[in-house]
Amino acid sequence: MNQLTVDDILRRALQEDIGFGDLTSEAIFAEGHYSRGYLLAKEDLVLAGMEVFTRVFVLLDDRIKVSSRYVDGDRVSEGEKFAALEGPTRALLMGERVALNFMQRLAGIATQTSRYVAAARGYGAIITDTRKTTPGLRMLEKYAVAVGGGSNHRFGLDSMVMIKDNHIKAAGGISAAINQIRERVSPFIKIEVETETLEQVREAVAAGVDVIMLDNMPIAVIKEAVDMIRGRALIEVSGNVTLERIGDLAAAGVDIISSGALTHSVKAADISMKLE
Repeated sequence: MNQLTVDDILRRALQEDIGFGDLTSEAIFAEGHYSRGYLLAKEDLVLAGMEVFTRVFVLLDDRIKVSSRYVDGDRVSEGEKFAALEGPTRALLMGERVALNFMQRLAGIATQTSRYVAAARGYGAIITDTRKTTPGLRMLEKYAVAVGGGSNHRFGLDSMVMIKDNHIKAAGGISAAINQIRERVSPFIKIEVETETLEQVREAVAAGVDVIMLDNMPIAVIKEAVDMIRGRALIEVSGNVTLERIGDLAAAGVDIISSGALTHSVKAADISMKLE
């Protein structure tokens, strides 16, 4: 992750939450008041965001110290006190919510991704994210996917060529869109095409693209498409990808399973910060 970008994200979050000051903590605690505390896992989780959590407090008050025997990617069991922290009480309480918001979000993504990866294990398919991320937090959320054992799909529109349904409709077809791209885009950039029917799959295969996405297809149709494509392009499946369907999708012989649910609707991990 780019530290300058991360720091900018964290500073904006702190400014949003603190505003002109923490009225409650500043009224109760003197500047010299110090406290110790810990982080408590209230469910089993895959840890993600430990460094982000710590960085929030470093930016707020570098006298705060955070220590943990766990690192991102480690599994933490429900009930474990997995990190300790100490420092000025005002700063600890000012940063608590922002630091936890990031960690809970990232750990939730990593934990859910790990479940998807486990469900696909043994079939050879990789689990990837999509661009369905929280605006402004894509770098952090895609990091959490990787921590959970998944892979990152394109980071943005400039990462690769991906011809989707609206491109196809506006261009007048897959072949027309690909012809325009090959006239204007470097041959060193990969081309992916989103398909919704077997006829579109045939057209994409004939065009010699690098990746063919099978979008919202039933398992039986996916298997037909896999037989049609096999060996001539990477095969991605997307749309209505749930944890319950991962095994069947992976068993169908696809190479990539992408899911927006890893980031757009994941449940935050249940983590608390407690002062002693």
